[in-house]
Amino acid sequence: MKQNVGGADKIIRIIVALVFAVLYFTHKVDGTLGLVLLVLAAVFALTSFVGFCPLYLPFGINTKGKK
Repeated sequence: MKQNVGGADKIIRIIVALVFAVLYFTHKVDGTLGLVLLVLAAVFALTSFVGFCPLYLPFGINTKGKK
């Protein structure tokens, strides 16, 4: 797996994951939408820590830059 998620992208993903998690755990969003946001938060956090986003592959996106 070649990393394709850059530094700024990682920070944005972590912030979005935290916002989604806070919305869910403070019961601002609940039900099906809450669960969807919680799953998205987990995916965003995982992809930011791993540095690889499989959804970027078919589109040829690479925010990591050339190295």
